[in-house]
Amino acid sequence: MLTIGQFASHGRVSVRMLRHYDTIGLLRPACVDPLSGYRSYQVEQLAELNRIVALKDLGFGLQQVQELLRTPVDAAQLRGMLLLRRAEIQTRIQDEVDRLARVEARLAMIENEAFAPAVDVVIKALPLVRVGVLTGIAAGYEPQSITPVIQDLYCELWQQLDAAGIRSTGPAIAYYEDASAMDGAVVVHAAVPVHVDAAEAAAAARTRIGDGAADRGMSIIDLPHVESAASVIHRGSMDTVLSTIQSMARWIEASGYSCAGYAREITLEWSPDPEQWVTELQQPLYAARG
Repeated sequence: MLTIGQFASHGRVSVRMLRHYDTIGLLRPACVDPLSGYRSYQVEQLAELNRIVALKDLGFGLQQVQELLRTPVDAAQLRGMLLLRRAEIQTRIQDEVDRLARVEARLAMIENEAFAPAVDVVIKALPLVRVGVLTGIAAGYEPQSITPVIQDLYCELWQQLDAAGIRSTGPAIAYYEDASAMDGAVVVHAAVPVHVDAAEAAAAARTRIGDGAADRGMSIIDLPHVESAASVIHRGSMDTVLSTIQSMARWIEASGYSCAGYAREITLEWSPDPEQWVTELQQPLYAARG
């Protein structure tokens, strides 16, 4: 038999915790001295303590732990719970890392407002271009909402183009519009220039990859001509595009233009390392003020 102190030491828990577990009926001592009230435990009870601590560390409340222990939890089940919990924690950590990066980017912009770098803006017309396109909905226009949606759309779009035997003829084009029925949501279009005639376009429209909710059919459309757009090059991850966008916005305002909708994003260079990306931002414009 082990004293409560010895049992706590072997189990790497506090005596106070063991007393609490006893009080709520979660882990009773093997025996209690009727005169002194001292608690004693058997070595075999360390296995039960290990399960309690593991379940608690997995995020279960003590009442939930009690309920789980009524049905034996073996090592394989605990391992599965641990792996699931680890994935959840890793996701949460990554979310917080991403959040810090966004805050740092905003802070850098605030600190450098008086020294905002000039951007090389070119005004040009955008020709009509025929594209294969898939469309989705993002909760908002911020990068953390857009990125997962656009990535999934492009993965699926390349599969559908390949299945239809259609080759791309130019760099990928992402463009956006407001989702009128959903407050703050954005319609995301993932597009790739293609060279197909009307019959091929109709056949491609019937092409489907996957099933169920993921079965989104590719459309072949003509992205219309834009008479006037401001063009600027952004280098690096699209998670850091805000500085470039805002510098372009200042230039547009100072030059007497106004923006007409969302900017298009043309992927000029892509790499597994987002810091190597080169993206052209094409902002459609209304005519300059007289």
